[in-house]
Amino acid sequence: MTVKRFPAYLRDIQEEIEGHAKNYGLDFFPILYEVLDYKTMNEVAAYGGFPTRYPHWRFGMDYEQLSKSYEWGLSKIYEMVINTNPAYAYLLEGNSTTDQKIVMAHVCAHVDFFKNNYFFSKTNRKMIDGMANHAARVRRHMARWGQDVVEDFIDTCLSLENLIDPMSAYIVRTRPPKPADEDEPEENVGKLRAKGYMDSFINPPSYIEAQKKKKEEEAKRARRRFPEHPQRDIVAFLIEHAPLEHWQRDVLEIVRDEAYYFAPQAMTKIMNEGWASYWHSKILTEKALTAAEVIDYADANSGVLATSPGRLNPYKLGIELLRNIEDRWNKGQFGKEWDECDSMEQKRNWDRRTGLGRKKLFEVRKLYNDITFIDEFFTLEFCVEQKFYSFGFQERSGNWEIMSREFKKVKDQLLKMLTNRGQPVIVVEDGNFENRSELLLRHIHEGTDLDGGQARDTLRNATKLWTRPVSLLTKIDGKGKLLRCEDGNISERSAEY
Repeated sequence: MTVKRFPAYLRDIQEEIEGHAKNYGLDFFPILYEVLDYKTMNEVAAYGGFPTRYPHWRFGMDYEQLSKSYEWGLSKIYEMVINTNPAYAYLLEGNSTTDQKIVMAHVCAHVDFFKNNYFFSKTNRKMIDGMANHAARVRRHMARWGQDVVEDFIDTCLSLENLIDPMSAYIVRTRPPKPADEDEPEENVGKLRAKGYMDSFINPPSYIEAQKKKKEEEAKRARRRFPEHPQRDIVAFLIEHAPLEHWQRDVLEIVRDEAYYFAPQAMTKIMNEGWASYWHSKILTEKALTAAEVIDYADANSGVLATSPGRLNPYKLGIELLRNIEDRWNKGQFGKEWDECDSMEQKRNWDRRTGLGRKKLFEVRKLYNDITFIDEFFTLEFCVEQKFYSFGFQERSGNWEIMSREFKKVKDQLLKMLTNRGQPVIVVEDGNFENRSELLLRHIHEGTDLDGGQARDTLRNATKLWTRPVSLLTKIDGKGKLLRCEDGNISERSAEY
């Protein structure tokens, strides 16, 4: 990989841009830039920004796609930045000075978001070293077991990498069992709280005895159930319980580790790109542009924020919603009085001059992800102002068409696209299904049926790891169905969901 020496004029621009960013209140890790030609940029992009990543044919396929897209003029990577401390960012050789200014301001805001957003707080800030370690381990396995064998197994693992629990880093799903000495005394099991003189009336002996039996039955059922509760992180369950070779378990752990590292980026795509676009616009238009650069900037920025029918541009939605929040909090358009106001005319002219917009923006950047961001701040007024609509495939015409401009339907479709990164929620229901050491997965059906082809492929790959039949309980056209995979063959039967 050829890396260009960082030119002095770019270092001067970096110092200027970072100075402006800090004056606005942005707080970011140190940023290390490298200048790459377009071929090297595509190579690094194919590896997700980590040139030290483990070898696999998928990265070569991604490189071919990126290269052809660039050569045919369909797309161009202007910049890339990764969530590490210090942060590494890549600049494209041949960009104009105006483009490099845009990129550096954009990068400052991205790194500020990485550093301060709660959903990035659990990520490995030394992932450059982590990726290199993963690559060394994979190469070691390839040297011992053969490249084709290990690559085929990585294929299987990558097909399941989305079956993780993205929120598990922030939520305690299960707590470790209490030590015996911390358990509730037997005589207090199931008792309702009551003052001493009322205890015999509130907790009669017959009630206490019934509660003890109930607790014993629950304990017996828990011992029979495996896992005790449905488990969202299917990959972790397979690592712990599937009959894998040592090297296979190691590879699956690597795939899972990287999946969790990249998960917050998918969870905050709209906010992250909106935040970066908001600040590159603010820094350049108010501070960093010369008069000769304004037209070039406007041309480049319009391309970033361009929209087209039927396509959601996260840059555009993010920046417009952040600007809307800033404007609302500057004018006091929030709180009980605002929410209870029914007059659209009064709301249009509402201005309490509170000046809290900038403070609110930094609070949003710190605490929200895309789902909570859209759920709380995507309002009826914003939807009407930005002319949002929901769309879908119309079988009658064979085209994608506008289905509704109704606010609730538009917002519901947006949230559905973002929930679990737009993917179905699957959990481990039973690791000893029908007492035959088979694995039962359950699709948490929320109104949308699974893609049949992808569901079957996932079942086949899960079966390769479990080495026993794997079943999936779901709904198809409103009816419970059990898909079962054995030796690569899929059967289907009706079942109670």
